[in-house]
Amino acid sequence: MIARDRLVNVCDELLCPEGFKDYTVNGLQVAGRERIGRVMSGVTACQALLDEAVRWEADLVLVHHGYFWKNEPVTITGMKRRRLATLLGSDINLLAYHLPLDAHQEVGNNAQLAAKLGFQVLGCADGELGTGLVWLGTPGEAMARGVAIDSRALGRHLSRQLGREPMVVVGHERRIERVAWCTGGAQEMIGLAYDAGADAFISGEISERTTHLAREMGISYYAAGHHATERYGVQALGEWLASHHGIEHRFVDIDNPA
Repeated sequence: MIARDRLVNVCDELLCPEGFKDYTVNGLQVAGRERIGRVMSGVTACQALLDEAVRWEADLVLVHHGYFWKNEPVTITGMKRRRLATLLGSDINLLAYHLPLDAHQEVGNNAQLAAKLGFQVLGCADGELGTGLVWLGTPGEAMARGVAIDSRALGRHLSRQLGREPMVVVGHERRIERVAWCTGGAQEMIGLAYDAGADAFISGEISERTTHLAREMGISYYAAGHHATERYGVQALGEWLASHHGIEHRFVDIDNPA
């Protein structure tokens, strides 16, 4: 068991949310019981995840996508009321980290996606590792095995590793030597990837104009799924807490095709 406030402080010290200008509140969003023995993690604090937390008798729910987003309605009605009622009725804490969890060098979404795909990390296109959101690397031996990697081969690799078919926009026919990636809804960062000399850019979502940008820039683009690319950071953070602070951790993957 660990005190809730101690656990929150540990996460804040690890992820440094004060260094990010975010669209939501990072840290403790809903306060529940003060002692934590069981942490359930998931990508999004949806009702299905909360119901699982109640069944498992979790003390705290840890997510990447929590509540209280910029410009969302402030009224506590409908779906929001039901979710908050579930947490408050069972005295469960909600702890959420958005951009800080994308950027962290070890447990972050970008770092964990790189490990999953076997990429060798070179740095960031928009800052330093630990604060930058668009990561740069090479395909790495885990993927390449000495064989030339083209745009279609990278798409097949993503499909195998993530368990879903990415949407692929082939921007060129040359060998892929430098890859950029940013998990989640980061399609608008394709320009940063291009300026950094990337042959390919991977994010979670795609917009209509992304196809034209990729083709005209000559950079191959992969929409690998917002949920699919962000499953790994929150798991890593939960496992880190379990190994360092003696709590139980369980990750629940609520299926999401987006």
